[in-house]
Amino acid sequence: MFGQCSQKGQKGAKLKIGFMPTRRNVFSKEEAGRQKNLIEKDLAKYDIELVTLDFLNDEGLLFNIHDAERAAGEFLAKKVDALFAPHCNFGTEDAVAKAAKLVGAPMLLWGPRDEAPDKDGLRLRDTQCGLFATSKALLRYGAPFTYLTNSWIGSESFDQGFRRFLATVSAAKAMRRMRVGQIGPRPAPFLTVMYNEGELLERFGIEVAPISLTSILLEAQALMKNNDDEVLGKFRDYKNRFKARVDDDSLMRAAALGSAILRFAEKEELSAACIQCWDALQDSFGIFPCFINGELADEGLPVACETDVQGAVSATILQAMRFGETTPFFADLTVRHPENENSELLWHCGNFPPSLARDPQSCVLEPQFGGQLPVASRWEIQGGDITLCKFDGLGGDYKLLMGECVGTTGPANCGTYLWAQFRDWPLWEHRLIYGPYIHHIAGIHGKLAASLYELCKYVPGLTPDPVEPAREEIEKILRS
Repeated sequence: MFGQCSQKGQKGAKLKIGFMPTRRNVFSKEEAGRQKNLIEKDLAKYDIELVTLDFLNDEGLLFNIHDAERAAGEFLAKKVDALFAPHCNFGTEDAVAKAAKLVGAPMLLWGPRDEAPDKDGLRLRDTQCGLFATSKALLRYGAPFTYLTNSWIGSESFDQGFRRFLATVSAAKAMRRMRVGQIGPRPAPFLTVMYNEGELLERFGIEVAPISLTSILLEAQALMKNNDDEVLGKFRDYKNRFKARVDDDSLMRAAALGSAILRFAEKEELSAACIQCWDALQDSFGIFPCFINGELADEGLPVACETDVQGAVSATILQAMRFGETTPFFADLTVRHPENENSELLWHCGNFPPSLARDPQSCVLEPQFGGQLPVASRWEIQGGDITLCKFDGLGGDYKLLMGECVGTTGPANCGTYLWAQFRDWPLWEHRLIYGPYIHHIAGIHGKLAASLYELCKYVPGLTPDPVEPAREEIEKILRS
C-alpha cells in the first residue's frame, strides 16, 4: 500500500537500530560478553535491523574513548534510525556519550539488573551505577536520550519500554522526511488552518508540495475519459463493499479522484496530503471527497480536510507510531454528549477510514448532509483505547497536544464518528480554547501519549503539551 508504515517501519523498511553495548575494563569482561549475547538474543523478537559493533573488536563492545569515532562512523554510514546503548557492566560513559553526540539520532539508555553479589561479596557489573555516569556525560554533550528503568532482560517492563521507544523512533524518522501535499488553498473563512510554510521547512524540515485543485480534477477527468483500469477496479470494489445510496456516475468520480490524488502522491513521494474539500470541488466536480479521504488513509496516505497541513502532519506522526498496524483518522471536535459530562463527539463528514468501522456490513455511502452532493460515508468506528494529537503553532511557538481517551456510546450521527470518554473533558476544552489549537485533531487506536511525549526530545523546537495523562502521569509510565 502506498506510503504505508508497515510493521517494518516507514514504507516497508525495518527500523535500523545501532546496537552499542558497552563495558568497563575494571569489571568482568566475560560477564559483560555474556550479558551482551543475552541482550542481542532477546532483541531478535523485534522486527528491527541491528547494526552491531562486531567490526570494532572481538567482543562487539564499546569500552575505549578512541573507538567512539569509529563506532559513530559505522552507524552514520549504515544510516541508523536510533542507537541502543545497553550497559553490560558499568560501561564507559565518555565513549558512549561522544558516539551518541556524533551520530545525533534518538538513543535508548538502559542496562540489565545485577544479580546478587558472589559469596565473597564481589559484584560483577554495577550496571546501574554506570548508567548514572553515562547519563551525566550525555547531558554534558547535549545528546538527547530516552532512559529505560534498570530492569531484567526479557522482562515485561523492558518489552513495553523498548516498544515505546521504537514508536518514538518511527515518528522521529517520519518527521525528518515528511512531505505533505497541499491540494488547493484553504477555504477562505478558515483562518484556523493558516500555517507558516517557511517555518515548517526551516525548523522541522517538513516540505509542502502544493498543487492546484484544478490540476487534480483535470487528471481525474482524464482517467474517467480513458476508462482507466485502476479507476474501474476501484468503482467495482466500492459497489461490492458498501451500501451505495449514490448514483454510479458519482461513485466513478470518487474513484477517479482517489486515483488522481494517489498518482500525485506517488510522483511527489508524499507522506500525507490535505485537500480543499469544499466548496470549489463540489462546483467543479460535483462530489465531496470525504469518503475518498478515508479510503486513501487505508491505502497509507493520511488526508486532512480543509487544507489543514498541520493536521496532516499530526496524522502522519500517529501512523508512524503504529507501524501501519491500524489507520489514523482525522476528526472535528464537535459537541459534548447530551448526558455524559465527560464525553465528546469525534466526527467528520465521512472521512474516517472504512477499516475502522464498528460494523463493516453496515457501511453506507450517501449524499452529504441529508441530500446534498455525494459522496460521504456513514458509519461509527470501533471504540477501545484512542490516542489524540495535534501538531500546531502560533507566533513561532510550536506544540504537540497529546492525550488518550476511550470509545463510548452515544446518539447515532450522520457522517463518520466516535463518542469518546475523557476523564475531565473541560480540561481538554480549555486547553484547546487557549491554543494554539483548533477544532481539528488526529486520532489512532492505542495508547501512545508516552511515546509522543518522548518524540519532542528529538524534534528541536517542539514542546510537548500533554492533557490526559498529564505530564506527571506520563513520566510515571516512562519509569514503570
